[in-house]
Amino acid sequence: MIEVNGLTKRYGAFLALDHLDLSIDEGVICGFVGANGAGKTTIFSILATLLSPTEGDALINGKSVMKEPAEVRKLIGYMPDFFGVYDQLKVEEYLDFYGASYGISAEKRKTLIHELLELVNLTDKRFEYVDLLSRGMKQRLCLARTLIHDPKILILDEPASGLDPRARIEMRDILRRLKSLNKTILISSHILPELAEMCDELVVIDGGKLIAHGNVESIQMQLQGDKRVYVKVLDGLERARAFFEENPLISSIEISDEKMEISFTYRGTDADQVELLKNALLSNILIYTFSVEEKDLEDVFMAITKGVDQP
Repeated sequence: MIEVNGLTKRYGAFLALDHLDLSIDEGVICGFVGANGAGKTTIFSILATLLSPTEGDALINGKSVMKEPAEVRKLIGYMPDFFGVYDQLKVEEYLDFYGASYGISAEKRKTLIHELLELVNLTDKRFEYVDLLSRGMKQRLCLARTLIHDPKILILDEPASGLDPRARIEMRDILRRLKSLNKTILISSHILPELAEMCDELVVIDGGKLIAHGNVESIQMQLQGDKRVYVKVLDGLERARAFFEENPLISSIEISDEKMEISFTYRGTDADQVELLKNALLSNILIYTFSVEEKDLEDVFMAITKGVDQP
């Protein structure tokens, strides 16, 4: 559905995107995560044909954003991070204006607007002025606007920004309904746990480079780095320490005599970890607990954005 090949964007000496290669399948919700300034909005602007890359290209359903921008625009619905609304219009009038702009007939617009307002849970607000809506309602209205021409792909830049927890849940539920309609949805955020709740897969961007791409679990495994392992033994604490010290993948060993516990930093893979435990048991190390301290998503995000100034 979406193929990004060598996508690069330079602003003078500043490299906003650095030869990005990416493939996203049809019908998935894909979250783009990274610190502010990582390149997420730049990618989205290029995919939305609002910005030309310095190098490379992107294909949306086989259409080039460089060579066939008019065809691409028929396929996408773009919701920017800062959007404008016509405050003096009522909700229904606002959607009717955009429907007319896309050349949709008045008769079809009437049915379409009713369906879209139901989808975003704003039917009871159809005669309200836009400027009287809450931020969450305005976000949902702009999502309805994005859907007015029934695009195959939605590009949503920070759609949950500034929303309270309830509004985030509502937005997440709407996106899941859209996925059930086989929409491909791209979402950006600088909050990894927020995206993890909504998305099938994640794309991690830092300094304009692709750091990782996969499902939430695989991203966490790729980026969590060294693990801290805790081993409790029934007896033979010093013998156990000597065993683990021989392993080249282990460092920073600490012992707690009171807890009969050894902890260490482990650089091995999951398969290495299984082998380590098996060999320890075969060496008659009397282990009764073996646990790994996994980093949560916030820890992973901090690791991703290490060295990047945050606002």
